[in-house]
Amino acid sequence: MLELKNISWSLPNGGREVIKDISLSIPQGKLVVVTGPNGGGKTTLAKIIAGIATPDSGRLLLEGEDITSLDITERAKRGISFAFQQPVRFKGITVRDLLTLAAGKELNQAELCDLLGKVGLCTRDYIDREVNASLSGGEIKRIEIASVLARGTKYSVFDEPEAGIDLWSFTGLIKVFEDLKNINSGTQIIISHQERILNIADEIVVIADGKIREYGAKEEILPKLLAGDKNAGCPVERRVAK
Repeated sequence: MLELKNISWSLPNGGREVIKDISLSIPQGKLVVVTGPNGGGKTTLAKIIAGIATPDSGRLLLEGEDITSLDITERAKRGISFAFQQPVRFKGITVRDLLTLAAGKELNQAELCDLLGKVGLCTRDYIDREVNASLSGGEIKRIEIASVLARGTKYSVFDEPEAGIDLWSFTGLIKVFEDLKNINSGTQIIISHQERILNIADEIVVIADGKIREYGAKEEILPKLLAGDKNAGCPVERRVAK
């Protein structure tokens, strides 16, 4: 279990308080979607979980171990992965190199095909391409998600994985998360406004103004969001073909 206890975080140099005394328990093996209005603290909370940002107060516990002071590298070793909303590009590193590094071992062709196939990419076309500006936003996003899958960690945090990808890729992305959920492959924590992603969640966390407004089973929370419940305070986006 991943536990956040009384977590607070403010912008540097006396800036506004972004996360306000949040306590949250995320059980192993669940797909948890964190949603809420822009500027409400969703991405900041994700970065605190990953170790990119350090809380001003409070504690984070992973399977009972206090990981509050650990950086992103140490947390990765303990089983937490993070996929950025805008993935990093690596000149001189191929897709094969990136997936091998993520897996921490040599991957054979079948394993590489499986990882890239899960995110809707053809191995033959991508495996030896550099992870650089020649790739589109949607391609680089899918490759980053494949690298997270290659790590096979206990907790994987995805910051708005649908950002910058087309409708076909988005449909494939939903299937990736559904497959992971069905095989109980660790815990996925997804930051998203998208109704289709919210609809495959086990649990939904609604964050607004730095506080948790709602947290519970999808069957309880999603109807409130779709109905525009003011207490939930969260817009839901519906992605449809144009």
